[in-house]
Amino acid sequence: MANKPNVNMQNVEKLTRVLRRLNAEETREQGRKEALELVREINPLELSIAEQQLIEEGVQAEDLRDLCTIHMEVLKDELNKLKSSVEVGHPLYTMIEEHDEILKFLTELDEVNRSVQKTEEYDPQNPGFAKLKELAEKILDAENHHLREENVLFPELEKRGISGPPRIMRMEHDDLRLRKHKIKELAQNVGNMDYDIFKKELNEAVQYLVFNLRDHIFKENHILYPSAFETLKEEGIWEKIKVDCDAIGYCSFTPKH
Repeated sequence: MANKPNVNMQNVEKLTRVLRRLNAEETREQGRKEALELVREINPLELSIAEQQLIEEGVQAEDLRDLCTIHMEVLKDELNKLKSSVEVGHPLYTMIEEHDEILKFLTELDEVNRSVQKTEEYDPQNPGFAKLKELAEKILDAENHHLREENVLFPELEKRGISGPPRIMRMEHDDLRLRKHKIKELAQNVGNMDYDIFKKELNEAVQYLVFNLRDHIFKENHILYPSAFETLKEEGIWEKIKVDCDAIGYCSFTPKH
Protein backbone atom coordinates (compact mmCIF):
# COMPACT_ATOMS: atom_id res chain seq x y z
CA MET A 1 0.00 0.00 0.00
CA ALA A 2 3.00 2.27 0.22
CA ASN A 3 2.55 3.40 -3.35
CA LYS A 4 -1.01 4.66 -2.89
CA PRO A 5 -1.42 8.27 -4.16
CA ASN A 6 -1.43 11.11 -1.60
CA VAL A 7 -0.84 8.76 1.33
CA ASN A 8 1.48 9.51 4.24
CA MET A 9 2.09 6.08 5.75
CA GLN A 10 3.42 7.64 8.96
CA ASN A 11 -0.02 9.22 9.43
CA VAL A 12 -1.62 5.84 8.77
CA GLU A 13 0.56 4.11 11.36
CA LYS A 14 -0.08 6.80 13.99
CA LEU A 15 -3.83 6.66 13.43
CA THR A 16 -3.85 2.86 13.45
CA ARG A 17 -2.18 2.87 16.86
CA VAL A 18 -4.66 5.43 18.24
CA LEU A 19 -7.71 3.63 16.85
CA ARG A 20 -6.43 0.36 18.32
CA ARG A 21 -6.25 2.01 21.75
CA LEU A 22 -9.87 3.19 21.50
CA ASN A 23 -10.96 -0.37 22.28
CA ALA A 24 -9.34 -0.01 25.73
CA GLU A 25 -11.86 1.77 27.96
CA GLU A 26 -9.25 3.31 30.26
CA THR A 27 -7.58 5.17 27.37
CA ARG A 28 -10.66 5.86 25.28
CA GLU A 29 -11.00 9.59 26.01
CA GLN A 30 -7.30 10.30 25.52
CA GLY A 31 -7.30 8.16 22.39
CA ARG A 32 -10.30 10.03 21.06
CA LYS A 33 -8.53 13.38 21.52
CA GLU A 34 -5.44 12.09 19.74
CA ALA A 35 -7.56 10.65 16.92
CA LEU A 36 -9.39 13.96 16.46
CA GLU A 37 -6.08 15.80 16.16
CA LEU A 38 -4.76 13.28 13.64
CA VAL A 39 -7.93 13.19 11.56
CA ARG A 40 -7.69 16.95 11.06
CA GLU A 41 -4.33 16.38 9.36
CA ILE A 42 -5.01 13.31 7.21
CA ASN A 43 -7.05 12.59 4.10
CA PRO A 44 -9.91 10.09 3.84
CA LEU A 45 -7.75 7.53 2.04
CA GLU A 46 -5.32 7.41 4.97
CA LEU A 47 -8.23 6.80 7.36
CA SER A 48 -9.48 4.01 5.11
CA ILE A 49 -6.07 2.33 5.09
CA ALA A 50 -5.81 2.61 8.89
CA GLU A 51 -9.23 0.92 9.24
CA GLN A 52 -8.16 -1.80 6.82
CA GLN A 53 -4.97 -2.50 8.76
CA LEU A 54 -7.03 -3.04 11.92
CA ILE A 55 -9.31 -5.48 10.10
CA GLU A 56 -6.27 -7.39 8.83
CA GLU A 57 -5.03 -7.59 12.43
CA GLY A 58 -8.26 -9.32 13.40
CA VAL A 59 -10.46 -6.44 14.59
CA GLN A 60 -14.07 -7.19 13.69
CA ALA A 61 -15.61 -4.88 11.09
CA GLU A 62 -18.55 -4.30 13.45
CA ASP A 63 -16.16 -2.77 15.99
CA LEU A 64 -15.02 -0.15 13.48
CA ARG A 65 -18.42 1.39 12.85
CA ASP A 66 -18.23 3.85 15.72
CA LEU A 67 -14.72 4.95 14.82
CA CYS A 68 -16.15 6.89 11.89
CA THR A 69 -17.88 9.29 14.31
CA ILE A 70 -14.44 10.71 15.08
CA HIS A 71 -13.97 11.54 11.43
CA MET A 72 -17.45 13.05 11.19
CA GLU A 73 -16.66 15.74 13.74
CA VAL A 74 -14.14 17.41 11.46
CA LEU A 75 -15.71 16.75 8.04
CA LYS A 76 -18.94 18.72 8.18
CA ASP A 77 -17.96 21.05 5.31
CA GLU A 78 -16.16 18.54 3.11
CA LEU A 79 -19.11 17.21 1.08
CA ASN A 80 -19.64 20.41 -0.91
CA LYS A 81 -15.91 20.45 -1.72
CA LEU A 82 -16.21 16.96 -3.19
CA LYS A 83 -19.29 17.84 -5.24
CA SER A 84 -17.58 20.95 -6.57
CA SER A 85 -14.63 18.82 -7.68
CA VAL A 86 -16.72 16.69 -10.05
CA GLU A 87 -19.16 17.44 -12.83
CA VAL A 88 -22.91 16.99 -12.65
CA GLY A 89 -23.59 13.41 -13.77
CA HIS A 90 -20.30 12.09 -12.37
CA PRO A 91 -21.04 8.79 -10.54
CA LEU A 92 -20.10 10.27 -7.15
CA TYR A 93 -22.19 13.40 -7.76
CA THR A 94 -25.21 11.24 -8.61
CA MET A 95 -24.73 9.00 -5.57
CA ILE A 96 -24.50 12.03 -3.26
CA GLU A 97 -27.69 13.48 -4.74
CA GLU A 98 -29.46 10.14 -4.30
CA HIS A 99 -28.35 10.19 -0.67
CA ASP A 100 -30.04 13.58 -0.31
CA GLU A 101 -33.32 12.06 -1.50
CA ILE A 102 -33.00 9.03 0.77
CA LEU A 103 -32.42 11.32 3.75
CA LYS A 104 -35.67 13.12 2.93
CA PHE A 105 -37.51 9.78 2.88
CA LEU A 106 -36.05 8.92 6.28
CA THR A 107 -37.29 12.21 7.74
CA GLU A 108 -40.79 11.49 6.39
CA LEU A 109 -40.67 7.91 7.66
CA ASP A 110 -39.72 9.09 11.13
CA GLU A 111 -42.64 11.54 11.12
CA VAL A 112 -45.13 8.91 9.93
CA ASN A 113 -43.97 6.47 12.60
CA ARG A 114 -44.36 9.12 15.32
CA SER A 115 -47.91 9.74 14.12
CA VAL A 116 -48.76 6.02 14.03
CA GLN A 117 -47.41 5.51 17.54
CA LYS A 118 -50.01 7.99 18.83
CA THR A 119 -52.96 6.01 17.41
CA GLU A 120 -54.92 3.43 19.40
CA GLU A 121 -56.16 1.20 16.60
CA TYR A 122 -55.74 0.52 12.91
CA ASP A 123 -57.87 2.75 10.69
CA PRO A 124 -57.55 1.96 6.97
CA GLN A 125 -58.83 5.47 6.22
CA ASN A 126 -55.89 7.03 8.03
CA PRO A 127 -53.61 8.41 5.27
CA GLY A 128 -50.59 7.65 7.40
CA PHE A 129 -50.79 3.94 6.56
CA ALA A 130 -50.83 4.61 2.81
CA LYS A 131 -47.87 6.96 3.31
CA LEU A 132 -46.04 4.25 5.24
CA LYS A 133 -46.42 1.83 2.30
CA GLU A 134 -45.28 4.51 -0.14
CA LEU A 135 -42.17 5.34 1.87
CA ALA A 136 -41.31 1.67 2.33
CA GLU A 137 -41.38 1.25 -1.45
CA LYS A 138 -39.31 4.38 -2.07
CA ILE A 139 -36.63 3.34 0.40
CA LEU A 140 -36.48 -0.15 -1.10
CA ASP A 141 -36.17 1.46 -4.53
CA ALA A 142 -32.66 2.53 -3.47
CA GLU A 143 -31.46 -0.97 -4.33
CA ASN A 144 -29.88 0.09 -7.64
CA HIS A 145 -27.95 2.75 -5.74
CA HIS A 146 -26.50 0.07 -3.46
CA LEU A 147 -25.81 -2.28 -6.37
CA ARG A 148 -23.83 0.42 -8.20
CA GLU A 149 -21.70 0.77 -5.09
CA GLU A 150 -21.34 -2.97 -4.45
CA ASN A 151 -20.80 -4.11 -8.03
CA VAL A 152 -18.93 -1.15 -9.54
CA LEU A 153 -17.41 1.31 -7.06
CA PHE A 154 -16.34 -1.11 -4.31
CA PRO A 155 -14.60 -3.58 -6.67
CA GLU A 156 -12.55 -0.74 -8.19
CA LEU A 157 -11.35 0.22 -4.70
CA GLU A 158 -10.66 -3.41 -3.81
CA LYS A 159 -8.55 -3.87 -6.97
CA ARG A 160 -6.33 -1.12 -5.61
CA GLY A 161 -5.98 -2.63 -2.15
CA ILE A 162 -8.72 -0.66 -0.37
CA SER A 163 -10.87 -3.50 0.98
CA GLY A 164 -11.73 -2.55 4.58
CA PRO A 165 -14.25 0.29 4.02
CA PRO A 166 -16.12 -1.54 1.21
CA ARG A 167 -16.38 -4.60 3.47
CA ILE A 168 -17.94 -2.51 6.25
CA MET A 169 -20.36 -0.79 3.83
CA ARG A 170 -21.47 -4.13 2.32
CA MET A 171 -22.10 -5.49 5.80
CA GLU A 172 -24.21 -2.46 6.64
CA HIS A 173 -26.12 -2.72 3.34
CA ASP A 174 -27.15 -6.28 4.24
CA ASP A 175 -28.16 -5.23 7.74
CA LEU A 176 -30.21 -2.27 6.51
CA ARG A 177 -31.94 -4.33 3.81
CA LEU A 178 -33.45 -6.54 6.53
CA ARG A 179 -35.02 -3.50 8.24
CA LYS A 180 -36.31 -2.07 4.96
CA HIS A 181 -38.08 -5.31 4.10
CA LYS A 182 -39.42 -5.58 7.64
CA ILE A 183 -41.04 -2.13 7.37
CA LYS A 184 -42.60 -3.01 4.02
CA GLU A 185 -43.92 -6.30 5.44
CA LEU A 186 -45.45 -4.49 8.43
CA ALA A 187 -47.02 -1.82 6.22
CA GLN A 188 -48.66 -4.49 4.06
CA ASN A 189 -49.90 -6.65 6.95
CA VAL A 190 -51.00 -4.11 9.56
CA GLY A 191 -54.67 -5.05 9.07
CA ASN A 192 -53.94 -8.69 9.96
CA MET A 193 -51.82 -8.05 13.07
CA ASP A 194 -52.36 -7.30 16.71
CA TYR A 195 -52.09 -3.52 16.62
CA ASP A 196 -49.90 -3.16 19.71
CA ILE A 197 -47.45 -5.69 18.28
CA PHE A 198 -47.52 -3.86 14.94
CA LYS A 199 -46.69 -0.55 16.60
CA LYS A 200 -43.89 -2.03 18.65
CA GLU A 201 -42.26 -3.80 15.71
CA LEU A 202 -42.70 -0.78 13.44
CA ASN A 203 -41.18 1.56 16.00
CA GLU A 204 -38.15 -0.70 16.47
CA ALA A 205 -37.55 -1.14 12.74
CA VAL A 206 -38.04 2.53 11.86
CA GLN A 207 -35.87 3.86 14.66
CA TYR A 208 -33.10 1.43 13.76
CA LEU A 209 -33.29 2.22 10.04
CA VAL A 210 -33.49 6.00 10.44
CA PHE A 211 -30.51 6.19 12.79
CA ASN A 212 -28.28 3.64 11.08
CA LEU A 213 -29.02 4.57 7.47
CA ARG A 214 -28.35 8.24 8.23
CA ASP A 215 -25.06 7.20 9.84
CA HIS A 216 -24.24 4.95 6.87
CA ILE A 217 -24.89 7.75 4.38
CA PHE A 218 -22.71 10.13 6.35
CA LYS A 219 -19.82 7.66 6.30
CA GLU A 220 -20.16 7.07 2.57
CA ASN A 221 -20.39 10.79 1.81
CA HIS A 222 -17.50 11.83 4.03
CA ILE A 223 -15.17 8.83 4.05
CA LEU A 224 -15.85 6.28 1.31
CA TYR A 225 -16.57 8.65 -1.59
CA PRO A 226 -13.62 10.98 -0.84
CA SER A 227 -11.42 7.88 -0.56
CA ALA A 228 -12.64 6.76 -3.98
CA PHE A 229 -12.00 10.21 -5.43
CA GLU A 230 -8.45 10.20 -4.02
CA THR A 231 -7.75 6.62 -5.15
CA LEU A 232 -9.25 6.34 -8.64
CA LYS A 233 -7.03 8.66 -10.63
CA GLU A 234 -6.26 6.70 -13.81
CA GLU A 235 -7.31 8.29 -17.06
CA GLY A 236 -10.75 7.14 -18.14
CA ILE A 237 -11.57 5.25 -14.93
CA TRP A 238 -14.62 7.35 -14.01
CA GLU A 239 -15.93 7.14 -17.58
CA LYS A 240 -15.73 3.33 -17.27
CA ILE A 241 -17.46 3.46 -13.89
CA LYS A 242 -20.23 5.61 -15.38
CA VAL A 243 -20.82 3.08 -18.17
CA ASP A 244 -21.00 0.23 -15.65
CA CYS A 245 -23.35 2.24 -13.43
CA ASP A 246 -25.61 3.00 -16.40
CA ALA A 247 -25.81 -0.73 -17.12
CA ILE A 248 -27.14 -1.42 -13.61
CA GLY A 249 -29.61 1.46 -13.73
CA TYR A 250 -30.85 4.13 -11.38
CA CYS A 251 -33.67 4.78 -8.89
CA SER A 252 -37.07 6.33 -9.47
CA PHE A 253 -35.89 9.28 -7.35
CA THR A 254 -32.49 9.74 -9.03
CA PRO A 255 -32.29 13.39 -10.18
CA LYS A 256 -32.55 13.69 -13.96
CA HIS A 257 -29.43 15.41 -15.29
